[in-house]
Amino acid sequence: MTELNNLWLTETIRLREEHAGPLDDLEANRLARSAGGDLPTRIQRRALWLAERDGLTSALKHWLQGARLALLLMIVLAAISGAGLAFSALGNGTQPVNVFWALGTLLGLNLILMLSWAMGLVFAGEHGAALGRLWLWLSEKFARDTKAAQLPPALLLLLQRHKLNRWAIGTLVNGLWLLIMLSALTLLVLMMATRRYDFIWESTLFGADFFAALTDALAAVPHALGWSAPRVDMIRVTLDTDYNRELVRQSWAIWLVGAVLIYGVLPRLFLMLFCRWRWKRGRATLRLDLNLPGYAQLRERLMPTSERLGISDAAPDQLHRVESGVSDLQTEGALLVAIELDDQRPWPPALPKSVSDAGILDSRESRNKLLEQLSRFPPARLAIACDPRRSPDRGSLALIAELARNASATRVWLLQAPPGEALDAERLGDWHTALQQLELPFADCAPLNWLESGHD
Repeated sequence: MTELNNLWLTETIRLREEHAGPLDDLEANRLARSAGGDLPTRIQRRALWLAERDGLTSALKHWLQGARLALLLMIVLAAISGAGLAFSALGNGTQPVNVFWALGTLLGLNLILMLSWAMGLVFAGEHGAALGRLWLWLSEKFARDTKAAQLPPALLLLLQRHKLNRWAIGTLVNGLWLLIMLSALTLLVLMMATRRYDFIWESTLFGADFFAALTDALAAVPHALGWSAPRVDMIRVTLDTDYNRELVRQSWAIWLVGAVLIYGVLPRLFLMLFCRWRWKRGRATLRLDLNLPGYAQLRERLMPTSERLGISDAAPDQLHRVESGVSDLQTEGALLVAIELDDQRPWPPALPKSVSDAGILDSRESRNKLLEQLSRFPPARLAIACDPRRSPDRGSLALIAELARNASATRVWLLQAPPGEALDAERLGDWHTALQQLELPFADCAPLNWLESGHD
């Protein structure tokens, strides 16, 4: 993941919470606090954890794949469009080519759109290019991920805040037009190299002097670069029906190729490189805006001046598979903890000296205290004792999953019913189903041997 992608996902999480309300982020906040760092670093770590949990990370990968496909399609269309310009300008060689009409065909639309883009950039400060919007639309269509729909607005807001969208779109637009002009220039040279074209100029309103002046004006830059252009006598002789001398024909052909190169290709190349340079320079300075309400309210949660208890967020609608976030090299020891046991059950049982007792988690305070401890000193083996007479509600299962992610190996101990009572078979089956979804091993006997030695 690049730094831009990290900021992009962070902005996406902020927009989600702004429109849909706060997410269930207790574990994300705790992990961000335990990892340390300044506030922007903690905000990013929290957002990346939530994005991974909610599928936004994979959605971003799908969107980027769709963006590459969209760009490839637009590159192919640009190459075809450039070839079409060349064919439209020269034709099939059976008819003489009006040289100024051909020049207008090759450069007219390109120059108009280039000036429009430059004026919009200078005077308006922003310019919403159609090619940029088309690329975003195609990227979303190719992504085929419903969650990816949240990504483009977040990216646009992030770039607009730093005024980088103009340079990103400018790089795309000028790059595509550069490809169009290169394709047109390549086909122009190939067609002139393989066919003989006769060049003429025709006008009802203007005479040879006007076209001579126009040719000289357009040839000013090529002349400075050592490029030849038709002389006045050549322009006049073009009107003769028997003018087809090789020198005049080649002079017009070289002039036309030079005009396309200098007035079509080189300006687009310069603009593309300039926008690319500004984009790379601005991207290196991208930062989170901590003054935004969505980030400002995270300060106390991620960098608290004191630990505070609050109202627990609603449990998620779907349980996620448990994957331990620690390695064996980071862990040591064994720990036994119980969740919401009543006073009728004696606790804890007799434990080996190598096994520690974490007590009973029956309050938010005890839960947060243990999770903070586990984030700093994760155990190699963790046993979680549960009373199967209680229903496996989503809050308890979420806590079990969160505890398990902070240990190298975890087992769930489903306690036996007290003497004289029987377990409800249906409720016990619910426990089995829920723990199987979490992919956690469970048993109805004390895993003390496993806690002590690591095997049964």
